Amino acid sequence: MNPRPYELEVISDQRIGTDGFLFLRRIRLRNRHPDGTRSREWLCDFIERSRGPDAVAVVLWRPRSDGSVEVLLRQGLRPALHFGRDPERLPIPDRRDYFFLTEIVAGIIEPGERGEPAIRQRAVDEAWEEAGYRIGVDQFEWLGPPIFPSPGMTSERLWLMSARAPDGEPEPPPGDGSPMEEGAQVRWVALDEAVAMCRRGELEDMKTEIALRRLEEQFR
Repeated sequence: MNPRPYELEVISDQRIGTDGFLFLRRIRLRNRHPDGTRSREWLCDFIERSRGPDAVAVVLWRPRSDGSVEVLLRQGLRPALHFGRDPERLPIPDRRDYFFLTEIVAGIIEPGERGEPAIRQRAVDEAWEEAGYRIGVDQFEWLGPPIFPSPGMTSERLWLMSARAPDGEPEPPPGDGSPMEEGAQVRWVALDEAVAMCRRGELEDMKTEIALRRLEEQFR
């Protein structure tokens, strides 16, 4: 990579809507070049989360009797998709209402949760809250390096992990007490079928597809 061609000069830095779950950070900038010249002023907007920028996403898996593997998928409410995708504004018409979206288990890494042990513990907590499985912290494995899902819009980084689910049926997932958890359902799907669902556009969540494909590579 080439060295930076310029530095960023911050003119102003605002945080808008900090009383909510997410807030808008609006920074006015100028590019400051090595010769001392500056670009015109420009605006950069991006989204931040009050509870912390990073999250963990977990693929829970278990072996099948035929020697293959199946994975747990979770259907949950996603109001941002339901209300934010006005068909009249889309480049290609899409009449689905996206009331629910199917994903893997995931959750926000809370303030103060730092270091690898804390990320592992967050994975433990989410497996219990969202799937009803009690899994030891040492059972979770990394699924490669973390990823930035949308770096032009948010600073969020996702830490991808996997764990084998215990034998037997899970307990009813307790959730986190939020009304947003209402109606959530989990189901087991063969890993190869889940990856095929991604190819067919039936699983549209990016972190889910990346995590499933990385897990698939491990079982080849």
